[in-house]
Amino acid sequence: MRIVRFKTKNVNPQYGWVYQDKVGQIQGDPFGDFRRLEPEFKLSDVELLVPCLPSKIIAIGKNFPEHAAEMKSEVPQLPVIFLIAPSALIPSGDPIILPPQSTQVEIEGELVVVIGKQCRWLEASELKSAIFGYTIANDVTARDLQRADNQWARSKSFDTFCPVGPWIETEFEPSDAIITSHINNSLKQMSSTRDMAFDPYQLVLFTSTVMTLNPGDIILTGTPAGVSQIVDGDTVSVHIDGIGSLINPVQAEKRFIKE
Repeated sequence: MRIVRFKTKNVNPQYGWVYQDKVGQIQGDPFGDFRRLEPEFKLSDVELLVPCLPSKIIAIGKNFPEHAAEMKSEVPQLPVIFLIAPSALIPSGDPIILPPQSTQVEIEGELVVVIGKQCRWLEASELKSAIFGYTIANDVTARDLQRADNQWARSKSFDTFCPVGPWIETEFEPSDAIITSHINNSLKQMSSTRDMAFDPYQLVLFTSTVMTLNPGDIILTGTPAGVSQIVDGDTVSVHIDGIGSLINPVQAEKRFIKE
């Protein structure tokens, strides 16, 4: 099932579900008890929002060996966790804004795990009930600032630097799905989830030993090799087989100063 957050001119932001080319409202909490209402809106007529509202965005570094190599680094012995500010979130379709502080902003297409219930110190037998579903992210990074800071918070937390969407797929199988990223019509990244150093289940288990995970929290599972610079006027598309496509235009930041 595909779960969305959406709004229309007459409907406030809320959760819904996708059936073919229509969207139905969800009554209740999709992370708890809920009921699906009849699909009544054309998918093309609604505005899709970020598909969940995480209390935290957890991300994993250097989880694809080829990406670690292109960053001139080794694959870590344990998953490397970092956090991204939730204010960086935008949905598919919204523009990625290039900040004036950086001259090298790059894309990182990633599979995202969506947590379904509050959990800590998960056991392997609890994983399926803890994972609500999967979606797509673009972990946009100001690479020059990442190098300058020698840590990742600023370079990855600018407003608009974490596009996520277009929906959550609750029936996705993460063991061997192809991830591709394009800038305009040019292929930049292509790999399979099977190439991860730590698979999504291992990442959820490991992260739960560090912090409490809440319903709607998301874990970005790492990016393949091929991270590439974006500039004003580009369009970025991240596609994962079995989920769909996350598409965002790129714009330079425009600041208007009254004289």
